[in-house]
Amino acid sequence: MRQKTVLLLLLLSILLFGESMESSYEKARKEMVDVIQREVKSTRGYLGRERLGKNVIDAMEKVPRHAFVLPMNRKYAYENRPLPIGYGQTISQPYIVAIMTDLLDLDPSDRVLEIGTGSGYQAAVLAEVVKEVYTIEVIGELGVAASNRLEKLGYKNIKTRIGDGYYGWKEHAPYDAIIVTAAAGNIPPPLLQQLKPGGRMIIPVKSLFQVQHLILVSKDDKGAITTRQILPVRFVPLTGKH
Repeated sequence: MRQKTVLLLLLLSILLFGESMESSYEKARKEMVDVIQREVKSTRGYLGRERLGKNVIDAMEKVPRHAFVLPMNRKYAYENRPLPIGYGQTISQPYIVAIMTDLLDLDPSDRVLEIGTGSGYQAAVLAEVVKEVYTIEVIGELGVAASNRLEKLGYKNIKTRIGDGYYGWKEHAPYDAIIVTAAAGNIPPPLLQQLKPGGRMIIPVKSLFQVQHLILVSKDDKGAITTRQILPVRFVPLTGKH
């Protein structure tokens, strides 16, 4: 009888601790979003907008960033900064994830291609906003881990693939939007081809002296391409056989 009582108390304490941690994480996410929104206001001259859309705010408040970082870094999960995820890669700063998502002006029915799955965090944020997400990771170990993580978290509208993102994912093209989470030397032509007329792409591109800028690419209904430089950024390089 005593053993059963001790076991029940232990299980109850574990449950209460879990609930307490989730409540703490939820509070931290809201504080993180407050910080992001203040930063959006301070950079509105670059972004061309005063605030994030409600769909992006809701996604940032919902997705558990602590589930996408290494266990040793979970205490930093909701700080507004990038964190290492192994293999020389990082999970992007929450502000960058938020503005890149927001600048695509996404609709709930959209299909989005992501280049650079990483830990899967950006894909999860996108999945809260749009109908379908297709994401490619060149590092096999990261891609497999991200796929398992996303499945465990219950994301059924994300398709993952291991491969060279420079060439996109032609089988499911065209896409309403494309997001690239690594810095390229140029805007990959295959991605431009796979972008639907009327669609948008957000991509960090290296310029002179290795300075990177976030570039917003728009394709009009006739297929003409225009670009707008948003702000300077720092991303890991886009890698692959290309």
